[in-house]
Formats: sequence, C-alpha cells, structure tokens
Amino acid sequence: MAMTFDSTNPARPAEIVASMPIHTATDVETAVRFATAAQRSWAKLPVPARGEVIATIGEVLTRRKAELANLVSREAGKILVEAGGDVQEAIDMAHFVAGQARNAWGTVHPCEMPEKFGFTTRHPVGVVGMITPWNFPVAIPSWKIFPALLAGNGVVIKPSEFAPMCCEQFVAACIEAGAPEGLINVVHGFGDVGAALTVHPGVRAISFTGSVATGRRVASAAMEVGPKLVSLELGGKNAMIVMDDADLDLVVDGVIFGAFGTSGQRCTSTSRLVAHRAIIDELIQRVTSRAAQLMVGDPLVATTDVGPVITSASVARIHDMVQTAVSEGNELLLGGSPIAATGCDGGSFYAPTILSGAHRNSFITRNEVFGPVLAVLEVDSFDEAIETANDCEYGLSSSIYTRDVNHAMRALHDLDTGIVYINAPTIGAEIHLPFGGNKFTGNGYREAGSRGLEQFSETKSVYIDYSGRLQKAQIDNRDSIA
Repeated sequence: MAMTFDSTNPARPAEIVASMPIHTATDVETAVRFATAAQRSWAKLPVPARGEVIATIGEVLTRRKAELANLVSREAGKILVEAGGDVQEAIDMAHFVAGQARNAWGTVHPCEMPEKFGFTTRHPVGVVGMITPWNFPVAIPSWKIFPALLAGNGVVIKPSEFAPMCCEQFVAACIEAGAPEGLINVVHGFGDVGAALTVHPGVRAISFTGSVATGRRVASAAMEVGPKLVSLELGGKNAMIVMDDADLDLVVDGVIFGAFGTSGQRCTSTSRLVAHRAIIDELIQRVTSRAAQLMVGDPLVATTDVGPVITSASVARIHDMVQTAVSEGNELLLGGSPIAATGCDGGSFYAPTILSGAHRNSFITRNEVFGPVLAVLEVDSFDEAIETANDCEYGLSSSIYTRDVNHAMRALHDLDTGIVYINAPTIGAEIHLPFGGNKFTGNGYREAGSRGLEQFSETKSVYIDYSGRLQKAQIDNRDSIA
C-alpha cells in the first residue's frame, strides 16, 4: 500500500483536509511519460483551439469558485475574502491566457536582402515541470499551467505538501473542462519528489516559486543534467516609502493591508516601512493603533482580519526572528508573540507585530520573515529613502506614498524592483502585467502578462528567400544589391 501524508487545517491542525499519496521517482517517471505522450497531439492543435479549452477551464472554475475558496481557506489558512480572490485570480488568468490564443505569436522583421522575408514564431518546449508554493495554491498553478498549455506543452506539477488538495482540485477542474487525459499530471510528496522532477531528462523546462535557497538548488540541479529552461520566482523584502507630504489616511490603509493581509505570507508583502522623520511618529502611532484592532482567528469566520500562518514551525521561525530583532535593539511596539484564537485549538497564529528603530543592516530588515511582521525605518530625505529601499538583496516589489509628482516619477525609475506602486501598498499585482523581480528575487523571467509564455516556449527565427538566387547576409555585398 502506498504511503500517505496528511494535509491539515493550519487554524485547527487536528482537522485533516486530505490524505495524499507520497509519490516517488518512479511516479515522476510515469507522470512525465503520460505528459510526453499527451503533449504530442496537444501541440498539433491550433493555438486558438487550445485557448478554447483554457477558456472552458475558466468557466468551470467560476462555477466551483465558492467550493474552491472554502478549500483554500481550510488548507492554506486564508480568510475567506482572500481565498475567493485566490480563485478569482485563476479565473481571470484563464480568460486572459485564452485571449492570448488569438494574439500575435511572433513578430515580422524587414530583411536586409531584397525578396527575403523574416519573422519569429514560438514553439513548445515539450514537458514542463512545475514546483509551486502553498500561499497561492490555486492562483500560482494557474499562472504556470495556463501559459504552458497555450504554448502546447504537457505538464507535471508538484504542489506544496501544505496545500496539495487545492492543486489537485484545480487540475481536476482543468480535466473536467476538457484538458486531454495525461496532459496535466500532479505528483505529491516532499523535496525528493521535486528533485526527481527537476533532474528528469524528459522535462525540458522547470518553473519554480519558493525560497531563494531552494531556488538556487533547483537551478543548479536542473542545469547539471542537460539544457533546460529554468524560471525562478523567489523571495521579497518589500519596502513602502512614505514621504512627508503623503496622505496618511491612505498610507495607514495601505500599510495594514500590505503588511498583515494574508498574515504577511505573500512574497510581495510590505515588510519594511521606510518613513520620513517629519511624519514617522504620527504614522507609527496610527498604524500601531489600527493593527491592534485587527481580529486574528478562524479564517472561515467573516469577521476575521488575519488568519493563521501555515504551520507551527512557521510560528516558531517568525518568533525567533522577532526575538533576534529585539535583541539587536529594535523596539517592539505591538505583538511579538504566538497567540491563541477562539475555536482554533492548536492553531498556528502569530500576533500582528510592529518593530521600530530598525536600520538597513538590522537582521529583521535584511531577511524575509513571511509572517505578519513590519519593521519601521526612519529616513531624512527622498534620496535616503530610495537608497534604503534598494539596499536589499531582493527586488520584487516596492511602493512610495507622495503627492509630489517629481518624487513619484523619480521613484518609479530609481527603485530597483520588478514592480513599483505609487500611492498603493506593495501587494495587488494584476494578471495582465508581468510579475517578477530583480536581483535574488528571480532570474529574469516574468510570470503573467504577455511575457508569461516566454518561460514555456522557445523562439524560432524563420527566413524565407524568394529571390531564386543565393544571397549572402553578413557579407560586404552592398554594391551588388539591386
């Protein structure tokens, strides 16, 4: 009998959401074989026909939205409104990617020779391996699977062991909508399963979302076994700059949502608040007051503002980081400890936490917490704010609150992140714009938007010479061209 593991509710860990099989390298081999066989005929379908299947998946997800949102809340711990947003993002991605099926598939270029035609087109890579996290257990698979399918690939996906049923049900919706048998395969388990998928010779591309440390291992292992496209979406340590002319009412709303939404468990969460000294005292007072009113508890209860973090191990890790910050001299203004929630025995809850007095080199400002923790830094000028925000190995998202259009325009150019918000928090990316970051946040690929296809397809340049004679490009023959 196959071994299994339990996926549990982080708010009530005694509640088993699902028991899933622990797959092996042999199961990965089988999944890749199925995907390879199904991909051959799928790639022969016209691209608009593939798009129609993806559009139908969107319809199935729409019909099942409430059911899937409930599952996301129970398995990943998101409050219901955020869980519904997770599913809606997948629905929106289905509609967007389906529309891309009738968009340009390449570009036409003038050639330097007469009677010669040049253009580019895109081709599938074959089978794509995907390793996805638990924090967006429906949305992130959609970011990867839909573009990969549109490009004509087969898929093998390994979801996080902390939210496997969400991915399982998402793929079930794809199959219900008409995705061919064997085209999308799910393998479950732990790091060894992801490693087997990464190094499988039949997998031509790997798409990974997770930590920097694991991403480095994935990239290294993938490239050792042969040429693969490797796309990495890694961590963030996102800064919100608040200038002295900012609308503080708007700022406070943004800080609360950016820092404590999804319990701080977004790669784009606002984890550094870089505030001008002229307004920092008032801002801290107002943010701390609002954060103290947040309701922490059962994510299925409509009045809950902040749900659990994903595991008890996460609680311990977050608490250790906060204690380290305090030991370095940062002042604990709010929270700073695990808490219990009514009706959630043993739940993995951590109080919304605010620390002040941080500096650029503080432990808490240089390391990703992935929890409801906000570090506040004081600056004296716009230039210092930009330097402080950029002084980080990550480069995913940043934001600035200001009424000065000159500061806003300079910030969007000078902030070294893949995403920049003006007068909005660091979270809230939309699926029709590219998503990804600079520096250690990724390796140059972008998900979503029209660029989402790039990590799942290869560009082919095509030349058609209808002159009826040999023409030599890159040869000094200008005088001979009629």
